[in-house]
Amino acid sequence: MSTPPNTERAYRSLHERTPHARRRARRDALMRTLLLLPLAVAVIPLAAILATVLIKGVPALSLDFFTQAPPFSYRREGGGYLPQIFGTAYMVGIAVLLAVPLGIGAAVFIVEYRESWLTKPIRFFTDVMTGVPSIFVGLFVYSALVVDAGFGWGTLPGAVSLAVLMLPIVVRSSEEVLGLVPHDLRNAAYGLGARRWQTVVRVVLPAAAPGLATSSMLAVARAAGETAPLLLTALGANVLITELNGRPQTALTLQILDEARLALPAAVERAWAGSLTLIVMVLLFTIGARLLARRSQVGAQE
Repeated sequence: MSTPPNTERAYRSLHERTPHARRRARRDALMRTLLLLPLAVAVIPLAAILATVLIKGVPALSLDFFTQAPPFSYRREGGGYLPQIFGTAYMVGIAVLLAVPLGIGAAVFIVEYRESWLTKPIRFFTDVMTGVPSIFVGLFVYSALVVDAGFGWGTLPGAVSLAVLMLPIVVRSSEEVLGLVPHDLRNAAYGLGARRWQTVVRVVLPAAAPGLATSSMLAVARAAGETAPLLLTALGANVLITELNGRPQTALTLQILDEARLALPAAVERAWAGSLTLIVMVLLFTIGARLLARRSQVGAQE
């Protein structure tokens, strides 16, 4: 019995690559390169900014920088940003309490109550607020609270202006995160007899907690770095202020603006240190929120 002439060619080693496989490998390498180029374009400027802030900010950091107020004269060396650090944390903390619960609540309403006629107006006005310049928000809060309501410059008007800027970011990002929660989880809860509010509170929110924390920190980063609305609402100061109203409040961004635009080495050095401090504060806020969200998620699963 004779063997077919093409029997040996029917068996091919797995290590042998066909021309088609080589073409696919080259195409895959090309697409990977094309996708990595935009990433490099985005990462390189960010890395350059962080490196510049670290190089120029670290030498100016010291214990006095975190425990003292700025010197009376910008020409003097030394001093610190203690009032500015406290003022930023104070106003951003109040803004978080105002904007994050309201924003997540609005996002829950948009995602879980799509049949309501209020869903489209809420989404529309949220999109409009996202594009409003921050200076307009400062003018609005200045007119409504500082002048008309008689609050004057201070912590509360500054916090309200930051909360208005944070709110649309929290709503839109939280809406996207809540939309990623699988519908099977909701259906399982409904199948067990849970009501809609119970499903949202005990299933949807714990499942989306890490994403909600990240989206909220995006808004916190936006608020912590704002200057324009605080110029009209907080005004600025060189001493530590604990009152909500009646006295102008200070912030890191306000002091950085004042000192960075001066051609004085001591002032510019403090401004670089303040910039680095602001970056570290946002990073700590983000890490803390992620840890809190992870702990709440683990607790909900248990």
